[in-house]
Formats: sequence, structure tokens, C-alpha cells
Amino acid sequence: MFIRRFNHRYQVIRWLIVLFLTVSLGASAFFTYKAKTADVENLKTNLKTVTQIYDRNNEKAGTITNKGTFVELNDISPQVRNAVISTEDRSFYSNPGFDVKGLARAGVSYVIHRGQITGGGSTITQQLAKNTLLTQKQTFVRKFQEIFLAVEITRHYTKDDILTMYLNNAYFGNGVWGVEDASQRYFGKHAKDLDASEGAALAAILRSPSFYNPVDHLDNSISRRNLILGLMVDNGKLTQDQANAAKAEKLTLVNNYQQSDEYRYPYYFDAVLDEAYNRYGIKEEDILNKGYKIYTTLNQTVQTQMQDSFKDDSVFPANAADGTEVQAASVAVDPNTGGILGVVGGRGKHVFRGFNRATQIRRQPGSTMKPLAIYTPAIEEGYHPDSMVEDKLQSYGKNKYTPHNVDEQYAGEVPMYEALAQSKNAAAVWLLNKIGVSKGVSSVERFGIDVPKSDQNLAFGIGGVTKGVSPLQMARAYSAFANGGKLPDTHFITKIVDATGAVVVDNTQTSAKQIMTQKTVNDMTSMMLAVFSSGTGASAKPYGYTVAGKTGSTEGENSWGYGTKDQWIVGYTPDITVATWVGFDNTDANHFLKGLSEQGVAPIFKLEMSNILPNTKQTPFKVADAAQEDQANNNGGTGTNNSGDSDWLNDFQSNVQKGIDSIKDKASEWYNDVKGFFN
Repeated sequence: MFIRRFNHRYQVIRWLIVLFLTVSLGASAFFTYKAKTADVENLKTNLKTVTQIYDRNNEKAGTITNKGTFVELNDISPQVRNAVISTEDRSFYSNPGFDVKGLARAGVSYVIHRGQITGGGSTITQQLAKNTLLTQKQTFVRKFQEIFLAVEITRHYTKDDILTMYLNNAYFGNGVWGVEDASQRYFGKHAKDLDASEGAALAAILRSPSFYNPVDHLDNSISRRNLILGLMVDNGKLTQDQANAAKAEKLTLVNNYQQSDEYRYPYYFDAVLDEAYNRYGIKEEDILNKGYKIYTTLNQTVQTQMQDSFKDDSVFPANAADGTEVQAASVAVDPNTGGILGVVGGRGKHVFRGFNRATQIRRQPGSTMKPLAIYTPAIEEGYHPDSMVEDKLQSYGKNKYTPHNVDEQYAGEVPMYEALAQSKNAAAVWLLNKIGVSKGVSSVERFGIDVPKSDQNLAFGIGGVTKGVSPLQMARAYSAFANGGKLPDTHFITKIVDATGAVVVDNTQTSAKQIMTQKTVNDMTSMMLAVFSSGTGASAKPYGYTVAGKTGSTEGENSWGYGTKDQWIVGYTPDITVATWVGFDNTDANHFLKGLSEQGVAPIFKLEMSNILPNTKQTPFKVADAAQEDQANNNGGTGTNNSGDSDWLNDFQSNVQKGIDSIKDKASEWYNDVKGFFN
């Protein structure tokens, strides 16, 4: 009674009806607008085109597409068409693009599954719209978009055209798209030659490509094939006798499918897709369907050499006891332009747009952080490659942080270049403590690597950071040493041109930021040359070539045994920078790198550089190796003047310079000690 009076007074039901109609009208207007502005008119043309990738020399390197070989409807067996229509959309030739009964099923599913559409209810036209113009996320809103797009597609194309586009764009499992390639993959024949049994088997795959394809699940395939043959009888496409004969037919599998080699650089092309989307806002479905031309910084020779190196299992550590494969990633950068020349994002089977370790992992960098966090700012504070630094086991701060050298050997005092080359943790932390953690943090951030507040302590200088870094980040940072102190903007794409010829992305004019002086670069490179001549990178040095850079590793738990979690090498010449990481995806007591801190990564880095460097300009370094230069000075040099006066003068000048350097070093130490007291 109360409800009736309340409704009579306030006209609630009438207002609810008005509100419902208003919302419906608004939603219809919105979805109509979305459908009208979608690129429906060029849908068939787009399905026939592919996006082409070009390298740094504007030569075609491959294609990015999820399409198979496109064939017209008269080249597709009627048995395939009838099987698909019978199981996917019986009213296909009569409906306006959607099916009311299907929508009712979708509505029930929406209620049962609390706002999620779990599948079903879509006509062939709706599925075409979803596969070509929408994302795969199943929601009620997307379902409405599907319907309006299906109506728009039906307005522009005949039913035969729609069926042709659908069958050419459908996924049939095992990396195969389109009915023609699926016919070759499973039955070794053209789509036009398939019989009723084979046509029903292909239609069966559409329900779940991973579950019903006959290669991986023959019993499942036969079971659903027989169901579809029964549906074809119900739909008047086969007689019962024809269906029984088809059910009795054995599925003979023949693989004549020749996979295209157009996606020959998978991790590089994946990264190009990611950059197009993340940096320039171009949707994946547009990249796959709209026939762009994408110009990149790819060096096909470098990329091929890197991929070939990763195929050589002998240069990687052994698998774990349970068979888990040691993973790795590598990236090569042109330090002068920032153009990424080559990328390998992992070992084993590649997954389309899967995890790319070269660009996406975040792992502790170990000692590869030292040149960025400690030695560069130390040079800028007045230290020199031959300045003496303390190499002692000692503790710092209230928490008694005590860095250890890997070999537990301490020289007491060593030249700075030797501390870097031999990767002495004790000396590095001592030096960072002298110059101040804040200077180290500022230096690392100049190189493009963020250091969270929680990591800003002495441990970060030797790689103790929680967030970690990627090989691409490290390659970019070290490129500044190879590029005269300029930090380049690393990138894959230089230009994108659409199917009409319009330039939609222009990244041809790149820039680099000066973050170091040439003197700092020279001193740092001089010290990092010693890493490969006589330091921890000696076993990774490619024969006959000069490389500068740094090795790094992160320690595992003591209870695991002797080994490391991650191993790194970042090396550079004036022409190229390469960063390589080796480790397990998930590290624990049964999955870590056993042995020396550079033992696991050195062979693959050496092989890569040995293959890559012959194809570069081989520009020589303009500075000498600090270790070799110091040794030559200590041995009296290589000059021919052996007079006592000359030796005395050289020794005197050397001693005076060392005395001046020592005074500078002591003054710097006193200053930092006093500053630390007040802080």
C-alpha cells in the first residue's frame, strides 16, 4: 500500500522508464558513433596487407602480422564453410550481424558470472569484429561494441565477404592463422580440397585451438568433429549417411605448412611493437592490420650474430638439476645515436610479445654499478686512475655494513684502476664513503637510472638495489662512455609511415645529453680497458679486439653454496655497446649460477663480441689502458733515451705529480670526513 502511494505521488516507475530510455539512447548514440568511426570500409583490404619492418639502411627486414595466406571464398571448400556456419552461426546468411538468442545467452552469462562475459552468443560477424577491430577482453561493454560493429560490417560487405574475412583471420592453433595455412598444417592440402571430415575437424579447432587441434589432442579433435558433423545434418548440410561416412574416416595428418620467415627477428620485432604502443600510442591491432611501414635502427648483421650466438648451448651454464634452463638476455646499442642494433630477450622457444628479458627484466646489477655510482663521481671529485684507495675489510655506519671482496683477499692499498679492474668491493665502498653517497646517487641518476630513497646507502654503489635494472638500461648508461660523455636516447623506431604514405611518427632527429666531460670519459675508459686486459673481464675479451667495460654479479645465499644469482658484462667500443645478463628467472637454492662470478656470462659475451666486432668500423680508442700504462711507467717506459739525467728527471716529475695527487686526495678525504661529522 505504501509503495503504491509513494509511486503515485512521485511517479517513480515513470521516471525509471524515462531514465532507462535516456541511458539506452545515449548508449546507442555512443556505440553508433564508435562503429561509424571504426575503419570498417578498409577491413578487407587491411586483412590482405601486412606491416613491414625496415632496418637502419631502409632495407626490408621482415613483417609483423597475425594473418595467414589470404584466399577467396571459392578457394575454400564448401564443407569447411558449412561446418563453420553449422557450429558457429546457423542463421549467418539471414541475421543482421547479431543473433537475439545469442544475446540472451550472453546476458544470462553476464549475470551468472558477475559482470563477465565468458564466451558464446557471438555470430560470425561479431567474431570478425572482435578479432579485427576490438580487444579480446570479454566484457558487456565490448559485447555492445561487437553488435554495433557487426551491423556496420553487414552494411558494407556481403555475407560471402564476411565469411571469407572470418576464415582468413581465424586462429587454428600451432601458430597458424587462416584456413589455407591451417589446411596445409594439418592435412597437407589446399583449403579448397578438404572433405567433410577434414572441414569439420578444422571447424572444431575454432572452439579452442589448444584443446581441439588434431596434432596435440587427436581424440578431442575427433570427438568434436563428430559433434559438428551431426550439427551439419541438423542444419541440412549433410545427409545422415554422408555424416556417418565422414565420422568413420580416419584423420590423416600431413604437415606441408611452410612457416614464413618474415618474423625472423622475434625479440626485436616484439620490442618495436611495444615501443609503437607505449611510446607513440599506436594500438597493437592497428600495427597488425593496417599495413604500416616501420623504419628502425636494426642492424641485421648484428641481430643475426646475436641470435646465432644464443643458439650455441655450449657457451651457457648447465641447466639446473630439474632441467630448468639458464636464461640470458643481451642488447646492442649504437652509442652515437642511441639506436638499438640488436636484441635477444631469452633462450628457448619465443612467445609472440612474451617476456623480453633484454628490455623488461629488473635484476640487481652487481659491480656493473660501480663505474656509474663510484668511479665516475670520484674522478669528478679530483681522483685519478692511479690514486691510491684503501682495500681493507672494514665496517661502516651504525649497522656495521661490511663489504667483502669476492676472494677475501685485501691488499691494504691499491691504485684506483686496479680496484675497478679487479672489482674490489672493499675499496669501492671505501671510496664511495669518501666522496659521499649523495654524489654517487646523483651520478647514477645522470646515467638514466633511478635510485629509490630506500636504496640510497653504501650498498647501492656495488649493486645493492631493490628495483634492479635491465640490460637495455645498462647498455644506454655505458654508451655515454663510448659517446664522449653524451647519454643517448635509446630507441628502436625512427619513422612510421601509414598505408597512405603519411608519416605518423618521425624520430629521425634524436638528441643526447652531455653528462660528463671528455676528461672524465677518458679516465673512466682508461680504467675500464684494464677490466678486459687484466681484470675480471679477461676471460670474456674477444681475441684481437680491444673492449672497455665492467663485469658484475650478485651473491646467492651462503647456504646455497659457491655461486651467484645474476651475472653481467657490459662492454663497449667507440662503435657499439653490448650488455649481457645471465641467470635463472626464479632464483633459489636449486636454481643459481655455480662457480666464479663471471664464469657463466663470459663465454656468451665473448662469442657475441667476437662475431659482432668484425662487422663494425673498429674505431680505435683514443686512450691507453691504465694498467698497461702504469706498468710501462713502472718498468721505465718504452723510450730509447736511457741517460741517467733523463731517468732522474722523469722520476722526479712523476714523484712530484704523485705528491700533488696525494695531497689532493688527502684534502678531499679530510673535507668529506669533516662534512660527514656535521651530517
